[in-house]
Amino acid sequence: MRPGKLVRPEVLALKGYQVPEAQGMVKLDAMENPTRCRPRCGANWPKRCPRRSESLPRADGRRVRELLARRMNLPSGMELLLGNGSDDLIQIITLAVARPGTTMMYPAPTFVMYGVNAALCGMKAVAVPLREDFSFDADAFIARMKSERPALVFIAYPNNPTGALYPEEGVLRVIGAAEGIVVLDEAYHVFAGRTFMQRLGEHPNLVVLRTLSKLGLAGIRWAISPAGRNGSSSSTKCGRPTTSMSSPRRPRFHAGAARGARRAGGADQGRARNARPGLAGLPGVTVFPSQANFFLVRVPRAERTYEALKRQGVLVRNLHPGLRDCLRITVGTPDENRILLTALQEAL
Repeated sequence: MRPGKLVRPEVLALKGYQVPEAQGMVKLDAMENPTRCRPRCGANWPKRCPRRSESLPRADGRRVRELLARRMNLPSGMELLLGNGSDDLIQIITLAVARPGTTMMYPAPTFVMYGVNAALCGMKAVAVPLREDFSFDADAFIARMKSERPALVFIAYPNNPTGALYPEEGVLRVIGAAEGIVVLDEAYHVFAGRTFMQRLGEHPNLVVLRTLSKLGLAGIRWAISPAGRNGSSSSTKCGRPTTSMSSPRRPRFHAGAARGARRAGGADQGRARNARPGLAGLPGVTVFPSQANFFLVRVPRAERTYEALKRQGVLVRNLHPGLRDCLRITVGTPDENRILLTALQEAL
């Protein structure tokens, strides 16, 4: 049998996540934080974050987990699992739950890697459409859960790529109605300022994902769940590589990282508030409400506008067909935002 015949059709049908060349561009396509981490870590940055380390990292990151747990005031009885970026933990959680015939559900459109990991792990992916204005229909989602009985539910809170923060009451209803594990991906918590972390003790099927990448320190991510109550903690530990953590591991560095985990993100929220009026004031442009560090923007002829921006050295994200004529634009520095507005006005 040819090797290609061994690969599952749903995996062959996947398209790779496209990362365009950004050399020399104003890069506003990836929701990265334009603020450097160095000032937040203090004058001893080289000591806290050495350039190299001679030993392989431990996957459990015990000392880092203890620091993060203290800094974030985790509720008692919670288990914290470190991961090497978003895709790492999402894949580990999916692998821990996947078995023949199982289903993953999520509102759509949302972060594409949920569906990608469902396909890679052999799960059935059920994408429940959001309303026309990208708001969350909790009733429709729960009705679909009753028929599909998903083993795993992903909800981005706030959502990517729309930036919407779903009503807390609707999300709580989903958690209560779910038979399987519900993962709330709070990657943009630092901008929204809303979290379900303090509710972990009330819901044994709840897992919360957090990250430091939106604070300018990419590569560190963690999942929090009630220890020993939903089975996900021990299962995900068994499902990860033994040396999967590649981020700096010195305790003093991670003390700085832990301090960053509690940062409120006020300056970043301010940049987002200041950027919105300029975008909304352009003719023919619709800016959807966002609680994150990016905006979903509907423009006339998105493909043409995207290419025109690229020619002017500005890189944004041209989204999939489910988001008709929409671009996703990350909030940059004040200078980057001014360049974007000028280029977008000309592109339109």
